Amino acid sequence: MAVLLWLLFLSAFHAVAVAQQRNFNITPGSSLTPNANSSWFSPSRRFAFGFYEQTNGYAVGISIIGMSKKTAVWTANRDSPAVPSSAVLLLTTDGRLIVQVGQEITVINPSQSIASASMLDTGNFVLYNSDHNIIWQSFDNPTNTILPGQHLSAGQELFSSASEEDDSFGIFRLKMQRDGYLVQYPVQTPDTAPYAYFEKHINGIGNNVTLNLGDDSYLYLNNSDGGLENLTKGGHPRERTIYLMKIDVDGILRVYSHSLSQQNSSAIWSSTYDRCDPKGLCGLNGYCINIDDQVNCSCLPGFDFVNPGNWTAGCERNFPAETCRLKEKTSKYYDMITVKNTRWEDISYATLVTTTKEDCVQACLQDCSCETALFKDTECRKQGLPLRYGRRDMTDSNLALVKVRINVFADEGLFNQIEETKGEKLRMDILIAGITWAAFAFLVLVL
Repeated sequence: MAVLLWLLFLSAFHAVAVAQQRNFNITPGSSLTPNANSSWFSPSRRFAFGFYEQTNGYAVGISIIGMSKKTAVWTANRDSPAVPSSAVLLLTTDGRLIVQVGQEITVINPSQSIASASMLDTGNFVLYNSDHNIIWQSFDNPTNTILPGQHLSAGQELFSSASEEDDSFGIFRLKMQRDGYLVQYPVQTPDTAPYAYFEKHINGIGNNVTLNLGDDSYLYLNNSDGGLENLTKGGHPRERTIYLMKIDVDGILRVYSHSLSQQNSSAIWSSTYDRCDPKGLCGLNGYCINIDDQVNCSCLPGFDFVNPGNWTAGCERNFPAETCRLKEKTSKYYDMITVKNTRWEDISYATLVTTTKEDCVQACLQDCSCETALFKDTECRKQGLPLRYGRRDMTDSNLALVKVRINVFADEGLFNQIEETKGEKLRMDILIAGITWAAFAFLVLVL
């Protein structure tokens, strides 16, 4: 009797397992829409693949479920605009995963036709061929987040999001370099030390180093020789908690703890607690200031924010700079304003050894190409615009000298003079052209 009951139990267990596999196996013809049936869930319903809301529509990706709002951990097509509520996500009968929105947009493009897909409890979204072999998985293609059991391999990068409500590409990146160094840079910069603002590595040769996250929040580097470099200690509770590492919008790496029981999340580790460390946080011609653990951005004198709601858009001049077209010295129309204790990327086109700050000011005022100058320890470095990677540093005596318009520049008389200068040049060009054509005509007649 006991054997019979055991066999019945095994049969029932197998039936449930098969039913679950079927319930959570995504087959050709399956579809989703943003407003109804928006996700394919993992068996435990901890993760979902499908639509989630963005600022101007919807994105397709993987989210943690059971929180106050969906927390995305992977996003498809980050360089494409958000899609409208009329979009349809479809696994086609010919094995393609697409979004239909007036046109077809490929979501994932594996090397083989997709026979089925699964959203796993690990947070990994997997595509299979007809032989049930994995042909693509999200764990091999991270975007801005690493989950437990996932790793960032040599040569791979994570990119921050544009904002908290927009998961398109932001302005920071984390790269697991092939030399074994884990480094953070601004985007569109070479992988060289002057642009780095965070790095970790394993002592010795860094062959095949990977960045890994354990299910207890243990974040570490590991190489093929067994070398380790710990970034966090780990040891946090595993029960009903999901940990993830993310490169945030502000360019800082953080490990988060997501409690499914309490439906909240908190950062338990950061790569830095100096929020001005990420280079370029305040955009071009802006500089970062730490105030009581809060961060703020300011523009150079004579500049305003391009988009006051988005610091990373940087700053632009709030006056025209046309006096170089005049024959008079620009010092008649400009002054130099000092910004103390700031550091910038050095893109100087000329370096002068001067005795005083005033010498540096005059050298820049008399140079039409000089927009700013950096003065420190009798060295004057002339700069053009834009300035990048600015931040306040009270330990740095560097002075940024910024050329700005003085009041006389606003007088209409100056602008009339500029326009008269333009007009005179135009009349001279016409006169020269007329004389040239007359001479040419005379030569033709003589010949």
